[in-house]
Amino acid sequence: MIHIAICDDEKEFVAYMDRLLKQYAAEKGEEIKITAYYDGMELIQKYDTTIDLIFLDIQMRMVNGLQAAEHIRRIDEGVGIIFLTTLTQYGLEGYQYQAVNYIIKPMKYVRLKAEMDQWLKRHRRDRSAAVVIANDTGRYKVFLKSLRFVETFGRNLLLHTEQEEIVCYKKMKEMEQELTGQGFVRCHSSYLVNLSYVKGVKKLDITLITGENLPISQPRRKVFMEQLTEYWGDML
Repeated sequence: MIHIAICDDEKEFVAYMDRLLKQYAAEKGEEIKITAYYDGMELIQKYDTTIDLIFLDIQMRMVNGLQAAEHIRRIDEGVGIIFLTTLTQYGLEGYQYQAVNYIIKPMKYVRLKAEMDQWLKRHRRDRSAAVVIANDTGRYKVFLKSLRFVETFGRNLLLHTEQEEIVCYKKMKEMEQELTGQGFVRCHSSYLVNLSYVKGVKKLDITLITGENLPISQPRRKVFMEQLTEYWGDML
């Protein structure tokens, strides 16, 4: 089952979105649970971590969508966010919250269908992609969605996941090759970072949405920024 939230202070639009999503579910044979919120503050206060995707209006009276997204990203790095707006200028601000896309209101069913098809394809791919790690304590299946970054650890590697840290006996070059095309980029000789966790870059420091900071070496900065910009562009 897919859990989708709609957050908009226009009740008629929420009801309209609810109808479109139910039409999509019926056509695709998908089981979709829909939860409605009528302000960003309500979304924050009543947030359910089982939500997979949020249709989030940017312009709301009390707490707007950008403010709500900033808070949600602190507690849920993986949820998809599609911003809704009547003004194109607001859409670009979604970059910093790793938005899936932004949609100019009003929305037609054909656009919703296209967005849902694209999101579902990516969602299922990301959820299933994984690497298998073996060390002295056993074998681990590490889902790439939960892998924040990899760093050198003595002669080995240390994988930082959402749940734990796992020692890996591979070389950094091997891990880099294995994760090619999966949204991971080498930012430093000692670090390989998951771009979906990158919040921003300032000079030679990378800030993750978890609040962690990683170094970026000067020789790698140009290529890293190009790949990050391309990744963010694909996300929006």
